Amino acid sequence: MAWFYLVIGGLMEVLWAIGLKYSEGFTQPLISTLTIMGIATSFYFFAKALKYLPVGTAYAIFTGLGAAGTAVIGMMFLNESVSLIKMFFIFLLIASIVGLKLNSREA
Repeated sequence: MAWFYLVIGGLMEVLWAIGLKYSEGFTQPLISTLTIMGIATSFYFFAKALKYLPVGTAYAIFTGLGAAGTAVIGMMFLNESVSLIKMFFIFLLIASIVGLKLNSREA
């Protein structure tokens, strides 16, 4: 269950990172509120996962999922540049996340 919490927290990180962009420096009340709710939800699930997983592994996976997911969403939907080298490093990041998962143990 801890891994489920960690993945949900990482996916929520993608949502709030994109929300930060569209909140325009927290000047858009609705988007800002949704972004803050996303941050709280993301950290709630991350904290739940930390009850069972080592903090170093969990944090690396949490931030890696958020970074990879945000980069992919940016390229797919936000007109951010796409290049083979960028895709290679996102793939490398995801492979590293999988490697960390395969080499860790729940408490």
